[in-house]
Amino acid sequence: MTAEEKPFFQEKLVSLHAPVTKEDIINQTINGDLLEILDYLPGEFADLIVIDPPYNLSKDFSGLKFKKKSDSDYLDYLDSWFPRVVNLLKPSGSLYLCGDWKCTSALYTIMDKYLTVMNRITWQREKGKGSLRNWKNGMEDIWFGVKNPKDYYFNVDAVKIRRKVIAPYKQDGQPKDWEETKDGNFRMTHPSNFWDDVTVPYWSMSENTDHPTQKPEKLIAKLILASCPEGGMVFDPFVGSGTTSVVAQKLGRSYCGIEINPDYACWAEKRLAQAEENKTIQGYAGGVFWERNSQPLNNN
Repeated sequence: MTAEEKPFFQEKLVSLHAPVTKEDIINQTINGDLLEILDYLPGEFADLIVIDPPYNLSKDFSGLKFKKKSDSDYLDYLDSWFPRVVNLLKPSGSLYLCGDWKCTSALYTIMDKYLTVMNRITWQREKGKGSLRNWKNGMEDIWFGVKNPKDYYFNVDAVKIRRKVIAPYKQDGQPKDWEETKDGNFRMTHPSNFWDDVTVPYWSMSENTDHPTQKPEKLIAKLILASCPEGGMVFDPFVGSGTTSVVAQKLGRSYCGIEINPDYACWAEKRLAQAEENKTIQGYAGGVFWERNSQPLNNN
């Protein structure tokens, strides 16, 4: 973002100083401290909440530093805001909570305290440094919870994966559970709780920013398509550079995001402006999630 662009996008940011209605925050990026403004937000307004909080690591978010805590102190930190965020979820809503292996037990504990835990998604995160005395950290977790396990939205057909068929099997001379195309043989498969088809944003991808913990658009697209109906509301209380809001907009959902860092919030607004013209999501095309490196070049 250039110095000339920043004032334009800064004008689009919202600050909260008093209670607001759902209409006040639809499709808005709120710049502020989550703990200070949570109680201003309307209750039960979100169909889906995606949370990517600071992991229990010492991390510098462009001058805003998070210091690693003891396990018990980190759990207390989560408990200081998580139940208040849950109050923003509709009775039939879903919530996803992201973390790494070091804090995943705390994430399960806090979710199990306030929601019904439905599953743990583990996704392959190929980016990262190797280690001479330990296993390279190549995965992260996303905990999936709901308020009412008997009444929540989940569209499995929207998140099936199109995979290449390595050993095509035919019955009576016809493909069984797969199809032949000019680009190869493919099968639509049900999604599991292990995702190995996601690429972490890197410098040559249009979605990449300088945010140190940016999530891939494809990853968030899976959560939104599975757990938020079209036209529904997606809320992200740690929206960072705006990935959740951007993907919600691209997929025809409303959004609201909170970000304490004004620079990151401006990046989010710029990405939202760009998404009005370009709704592509890497690895998702034609209503289909493609297996990594399998999407034909002519399928946009």
